[in-house]
Amino acid sequence: MNEYQLFIDGEYKPAESGKMADSLNPATGEVYASVHQAGVVDAKKALDAAQAGFQVWSQMPAAAREAVMLKAADVMAARQQEMMDVLIDEAGCTMLKAGFEASHTPDFVRAMAGEARRVIGETFESNLPGVFSYSIRKPLGVVLAISPFNFPLLLAIRKIGWALAAGNAVILKPSEVTPVVGLKLAEIFHEAGLPPGVLNVIPSTGGDLGDTLIADKRVKLVTFTGSTKVGALIAAEAAKNHTRCGLELGGKNPLIVLDDADIDYAVDTAAFSNYFHQGQICMTGSRVIVEQGIYDQFCEKFAAKVCQLKVGNPRDPEVIIGPLIRPTQPQFIKDQLDQAVAEGARLLTGGTFVDSFFHPTVVADVTQQMSIFRTECFGPVAAVIKATDYENALEIANDCEYGLSSAVITNDLQKAMAISRGIEAGMCHINGPTVRDEAVVPFGGIKNSGMGREGGRYAMEEVTEVKWVTIQQGQQQYPF
Repeated sequence: MNEYQLFIDGEYKPAESGKMADSLNPATGEVYASVHQAGVVDAKKALDAAQAGFQVWSQMPAAAREAVMLKAADVMAARQQEMMDVLIDEAGCTMLKAGFEASHTPDFVRAMAGEARRVIGETFESNLPGVFSYSIRKPLGVVLAISPFNFPLLLAIRKIGWALAAGNAVILKPSEVTPVVGLKLAEIFHEAGLPPGVLNVIPSTGGDLGDTLIADKRVKLVTFTGSTKVGALIAAEAAKNHTRCGLELGGKNPLIVLDDADIDYAVDTAAFSNYFHQGQICMTGSRVIVEQGIYDQFCEKFAAKVCQLKVGNPRDPEVIIGPLIRPTQPQFIKDQLDQAVAEGARLLTGGTFVDSFFHPTVVADVTQQMSIFRTECFGPVAAVIKATDYENALEIANDCEYGLSSAVITNDLQKAMAISRGIEAGMCHINGPTVRDEAVVPFGGIKNSGMGREGGRYAMEEVTEVKWVTIQQGQQQYPF
């Protein structure tokens, strides 16, 4: 069994308290690694290291920061198989998902490296004579990044990379169930030449450590991906010091299928949107809203496809549905399904589980009055809802507290444009899945799905502060 220490100031260090926790393989329930758990003393050491690291890193030329990040991308690519193994054994990823995440992430880092040279200000025309007016962007300082379990590599990089490109230092608190992935990232950046203290990784369980870090005035930005409930608590704590927050939270995302859609393509799109990584994705299209003209045919074909998705050992290349990350999640999902059926929904396939493996499930005839219509289950469950027309479909889609991703399948350009403009979500994909991500796009949501954007220049604005500067040519005349 592997043992992992905290990574602070460029070195692996044991937790001051000696406290450790086991990271489990969700497919087998066996201990994958034993990980040191940071406490308040460790957090303060990480803050001291990050503050000192920031002074060095922020003064380095952009080209030097870019070079380190490009090297990190190369190291990550060279260690792709190692990262895949960790993703499979610690996060329960299938071979398909682990391969996607491990191969995709280095490209994100390369895009982030390029942004190091594009921290852009502006010039302004002044109303005052002889005044040259412009803005500059400067790094914030210490960034606290709290990453989730579902994409522990890619989503940690989303939080680390943009901040580093701008010249910030980062403290990463990885998910308590996938800490090893975060610690491996520390190794990768250290190997790439990142100065000590610029990236610190301190795993811990519970929320006490996060509160300690957020309360410290040296933390200038908290970036968090996770549940809406926890995000609200983080935002409230950060507000006490007027600390910036970037929150990417929950989703109950709509996938609208209109009458004119190619049904087979719509079925394939809905399957990918719902069952990639067992539905443990904030962008999962778990509300499939189908126009009434093709509703019955869609339900039949969708259930037929879903029941054929292979469930089992995530190291089997043919497996699509691996284990859920927490052993308590299957029963939560089962209770939700049982309630939906009791309320009148129709179970088309699935609805059962063995240990941490929940069979891919389709439940039809879901209405807006049912709990399953609104509650995020974070599992392989699609709820199908009937709409009378596209306007009704849009109304159903917007009847939700969340607003992260969305999609519409149609060949009618006018309806597609109307839905993309009217849907209450931070992202909308026409004739594509709800699950879609790229490095340079404004990724993020509205409503209870969060605030802020991660990606390209939008992320760079989040991790920098803007300063207005003027230069007076000649002498200004004052009224007194």
